[in-house]
Amino acid sequence: MPQACYCLSVNPQKFFMTLKSGRTRPPARGFTLIELVIVITIIGILAAVALPRLIDAQRDARIAKANAIYGSIRSAVALARSRCELDLAGTAPSVTSVTCASTPPKVNMDGTMIDIVNRYPAATAAGVDSAAALNLAADGLTGTGTGSTRTLDVAGGTVPNCRITYQEATLTGGLIAAPVISVVTTGC
Repeated sequence: MPQACYCLSVNPQKFFMTLKSGRTRPPARGFTLIELVIVITIIGILAAVALPRLIDAQRDARIAKANAIYGSIRSAVALARSRCELDLAGTAPSVTSVTCASTPPKVNMDGTMIDIVNRYPAATAAGVDSAAALNLAADGLTGTGTGSTRTLDVAGGTVPNCRITYQEATLTGGLIAAPVISVVTTGC
């Protein structure tokens, strides 16, 4: 099948401006100063509107991260407590010889041994951090602990106003008081 060729004739006189001297020059290319000023003004206005929203988005992300880690710790604590109760009752044998009935008590959570204090995870990296499967470096957290308290600060937030705190369970007169888990997001 033959291919058709379409040709368009162009009058070069239409594309050039004629000067008073009779010479022709190509049309000017580029932007005028007023066009550039208008574009820069529009970009400045968009930046002024978008920048506060970007900052708010970062704050919202840190708050969401803190709340997600808080929920993760709560769930992990409940699962560790359940595993400990099963170990103590002997109704569902553990796959390891070290259990919540051992000294020191530990529970197996998906192949990771978790340190236990008063049937709940200890306030340590080998306790609550491991139970919640936290990777401090990858999760953007800084963990500190003193005694029976574990504190996780969210990177980018204002310390101490963007953190999750875990106080391990206590034993008072034979009664176990559940751990206290709190989240503060006022400085995220």
